[in-house]
Amino acid sequence: MTAEYVPVLRRPHTVLGVCEAIGEDFGFNPLYLRIAFASGLFFAPMWVIGGYLGLGLVVALSRWVSPVVTEAPVVDEAPVEDEQLKLAA
Repeated sequence: MTAEYVPVLRRPHTVLGVCEAIGEDFGFNPLYLRIAFASGLFFAPMWVIGGYLGLGLVVALSRWVSPVVTEAPVVDEAPVEDEQLKLAA
């Protein structure tokens, strides 16, 4: 699979990328953290929003101090042989 790495804050399906970044860093499904935040909104919305924004600052600082290093994908371009062209036609 050759998926291109997109930074957490630039992904289209995240708000601040807090849950996804924490899930990536600690190796668990971010859906569990999203459910915890969503259920906490019913009991203490100000604390949950404050905690989410605070974690957003921590994630942003951690990504700024030590960014995620990814390797560029290696593209293996084999020369096309005449036999393959004949089969394709």
